[in-house]
Amino acid sequence: MNRYGEQAMEHWRQNRPQAYRELEDPQEYFTDLGTQIEQEVEARARQLAGTEPDGEGYLQRLGRLNTARLEAEGAVLRERALLEEEPEQD
Repeated sequence: MNRYGEQAMEHWRQNRPQAYRELEDPQEYFTDLGTQIEQEVEARARQLAGTEPDGEGYLQRLGRLNTARLEAEGAVLRERALLEEEPEQD
C-alpha cells in the first residue's frame, strides 16, 4: 500500500468509522485506492505543469513542477480520499 492509501485508510478509520467497518477487505480497498490516486495525481500534475516556457531556468522549472504536484495532490486527495466526516448519530 502506498502513502496515499495509508493516508486514506487512516482518515477513514478516524472520520468515517462506519464506512470503514463496512468494507469487506480494507487492505485491498485502500491499496487499490492508493494506486488510483497516485495515477490521477501524476496525470493532473502533468496537466497543471503545462509545457516548459522558453528560457525557464532550473529553479523556475523545479518550482513550477513542485507547485503543480502539490496542487494536484491536494485536489485528488480531497476528491478521492479525505471525504467528509460521517454525521454523528444520537
